[in-house]
Amino acid sequence: MAENDESIHLDTEQARAGATPHMTRYVLGYGLVLVIVAFAVILLF
Repeated sequence: MAENDESIHLDTEQARAGATPHMTRYVLGYGLVLVIVAFAVILLF
């Protein structure tokens, strides 16, 4: 088996095989707010 001493350098987007938009933090934030509102409504009634 031949050894390959060349290192592979990939940028972040190529290593992840796609773009990584920052939508996850918004989805988690909206979900957290909705859960807090839901618990507040349940607590009041």
